[in-house]
Amino acid sequence: MEKEIIKNFADKLRLRVCGILKTEQGVLMIRHRGLSRAGYFWSPPGGGLSFGQSVTDCLKQEFLEETGLRITVENFLFVNEFFNHPLHAVELFFRVKQTGGDLCKGFDPEMSPEGQIIEAVKYFNADDLREHNGPQLHAVFRNLSAPEQVLNLKGYFHNWK
Repeated sequence: MEKEIIKNFADKLRLRVCGILKTEQGVLMIRHRGLSRAGYFWSPPGGGLSFGQSVTDCLKQEFLEETGLRITVENFLFVNEFFNHPLHAVELFFRVKQTGGDLCKGFDPEMSPEGQIIEAVKYFNADDLREHNGPQLHAVFRNLSAPEQVLNLKGYFHNWK
């Protein structure tokens, strides 16, 4: 799996779009296999933008593939830049609203059937944030006391290793 990630994404800049879906249950997060020293990684749904694809269309596609949910994109929140050689990504975060679909564990079409990395989808609350706070949690959530506080972030953040 790690070899497939390196093959697909290493040594190139990747532009990603990510959606923050907040409900009364919490903020929707995806658990990815690998991707951290802990052996798993929690982050909001999202993925790589393709040439000629709009940000809105990309985010709608990623949510449907990864979570089974249909969404609308409401507003832009912030930018996060991630660099941990050989991976480099610039992530655009948007608030989104669910318009349909049923929550399920989806798939990543950039990975082979044997190399799928999505393990679970879950609405994070403050207890989940405390339990998983560390390298296994997306950096923009690590200094928050409640996951919905991510909606108050504005500007540019970076995570360089």
